[in-house]
Amino acid sequence: MSSRAPWPWRLAACLILALAAIPALARAEAGPWGSGPHTKARLVSAVTATGDLASLPLGLEVELDPGWKTYWRSPGDAGLPPGLTFKGPIRENGWQLSYPAPMRFSLFGLETFGYHDTVLFPLTVEPARPGAPLALSVDVNLLVCAEICIPVDLPLSIDLPAGPATPSADAQRLAIWRARVPGNGRMAGLAINSVAVGADALTVNLSSSDGTFRTPDVIVEAPSGWAFGPPERQLAADGRQATLRLPYTGRPDAGASLAGAALTLTVTDGDRAMEEAVTAGASGGAAAPMAAGALAPAGLFSMLLVALLGGFILNFMPCVLPVLSLKVASLARLQGAAPAKVRSGFLATAAGIIVSFLALGAGLAGLKSAGAAIGWGIQFQQPLFLAFMAVVVSLFACNLAGFFEILLPRRIVDAVSGPLPVTGREPGLAGSFAAGVFATLLATPCSAPFLGTALGFALSRGWSEIMAIFAVLGIGLALPYLAVAAVPAVARLLPRPGAWMLWLKRVLALALAGTALWLLSVLASQIGFLPVLLAGGLLVLGAILFALARRRQRLALPALLAMLAILPLAFFAASGDRGANAPAQGGPWLPFSTEAVAGDVAAGKVVLVDVTADWCLTCKVNRKLVLDAQPIAGLLASGAVTGRLADWTNPDDGIAAYLASFGRYGIPFYAVYGPSAPQGIALPELVTAETIQQALAKAR
Repeated sequence: MSSRAPWPWRLAACLILALAAIPALARAEAGPWGSGPHTKARLVSAVTATGDLASLPLGLEVELDPGWKTYWRSPGDAGLPPGLTFKGPIRENGWQLSYPAPMRFSLFGLETFGYHDTVLFPLTVEPARPGAPLALSVDVNLLVCAEICIPVDLPLSIDLPAGPATPSADAQRLAIWRARVPGNGRMAGLAINSVAVGADALTVNLSSSDGTFRTPDVIVEAPSGWAFGPPERQLAADGRQATLRLPYTGRPDAGASLAGAALTLTVTDGDRAMEEAVTAGASGGAAAPMAAGALAPAGLFSMLLVALLGGFILNFMPCVLPVLSLKVASLARLQGAAPAKVRSGFLATAAGIIVSFLALGAGLAGLKSAGAAIGWGIQFQQPLFLAFMAVVVSLFACNLAGFFEILLPRRIVDAVSGPLPVTGREPGLAGSFAAGVFATLLATPCSAPFLGTALGFALSRGWSEIMAIFAVLGIGLALPYLAVAAVPAVARLLPRPGAWMLWLKRVLALALAGTALWLLSVLASQIGFLPVLLAGGLLVLGAILFALARRRQRLALPALLAMLAILPLAFFAASGDRGANAPAQGGPWLPFSTEAVAGDVAAGKVVLVDVTADWCLTCKVNRKLVLDAQPIAGLLASGAVTGRLADWTNPDDGIAAYLASFGRYGIPFYAVYGPSAPQGIALPELVTAETIQQALAKAR
């Protein structure tokens, strides 16, 4: 064989070398992919080199896993827009990210705008030295969402050599996406004819000079506090005129109007889009009236499903588990009872829960109408309520311990022990109903997944929405009781009554005694240690008298009066000046104020805000398992993160307003701030270290 290879082999070698060079050429026109959870992204270029261009046409390409989305520049009711931090030789503020026309996502009454699958954001940068090679780096912060939302931080880069700025392989694709950025409407054949402000909706009239409308949509960017539902469309017979009515789903206050306001409207219709700054008209809109702030029927139905799930999950929170366990014990005792009696008892408990939720909803709606600060669990800010609950829980504990089985009049026994497995009598319906009320009252200092979403929507709207959502929350909490009422035969699945029930009663009595002690500790933070020490002494005295009353029945009434004596004590102790919530003392947590947070962010700090209260059990669980554990505790102690603690144990209108600014009305609540998130990133009620760290990275 000749030392010189035949020409076919030389040709093959050249082809192999050419193919091997293609990735290198691609890397010159597109940066490497950066990967994060359910996301990958890269920088691409429409030119192969920098040439002598003062502005380079680049793009940010984002690919998302199926079912995931990211957000437009104005994300809507939730979400965050992309954030970019540049590191490279470009002019100060010498970059601009353009946004292709987004899609509307409607979920659980939330209207958000963004992209799924793939999006290519056109990006222009101005190099500090035109014509020189460009080594560009950028940190891209995205929020990607499916059932949950995850902040993603991706460091990206691209290297462009010096040389002629010829079109790259991505030039055409970038041009296609740039054409999707909404313009003034002439190229798309779209026009906005009028914008009318009505009492309950914004009405936009559109025309099309290039074909008929298909599914026109309008996205409204309005002053802070305004939100809009999906459009109600009405098309003309020729399809070239469209009237879109966008109902208000949020406004800054009850009397606010958009008349004369500056708005930015983005109109989309299939592949066509336009954008225009307009001034809203004074009045108009012939659409049928809708209550201000009302949800569209589909949105309200979705939120009712969220409320049902949130109420059901409350059954498994530490606040409600004692009551649920009491009902399980009573179910074991009812094994031999007729199905009708089991059904009626559990239906009565379910009725107590639902009626209590309706009463809470009506009370909160009334407070809102009166202009008072409202929120989930605010009754625990009232010393008299805490004292009352301490008495009720202590009576339950004494009853379980067997201190008064037949000593009190029948009605009193039913009222405080109805469904409990401690007497020889069948539980009365009044007692079962009272157990439902008791379960609801114990549920209010707890939060649960989906509960905050439902409450936020309810308490930001009118009477009808508040009452509907609170009714469904009650049904959700009552689901286990309704299930037993539907199938009473489940009582046969439990062990027969025996010695095990005596031990169960003692354990539950201790658990309720611990609950009473916790209620007193919350009360102490409000009215002081000495009054609560006296109150605790009265409860212990009442328990001792009840124990003695098993032999001397005449002591039963003094025992009850001793316990009830803490109510006037709490009232008089709380009638003085309770003062403001005390700031955090010691440790890494600093007192909270919106001004302090703004100052921290202006100084370039990353801030973690914790809104908590002594009566919030979910807050305490989160603190023990996450905030006071590594790695979050280490970040706070080292000063890498500034902690701000807002204590809502006592009423505080400032904290209530702060929560409402995020659409939240209950705690726990957590938010992260930083240079890249000056408006704050709200976190879920049940946080994890990973969730907080991701938000901190995005805010940083």
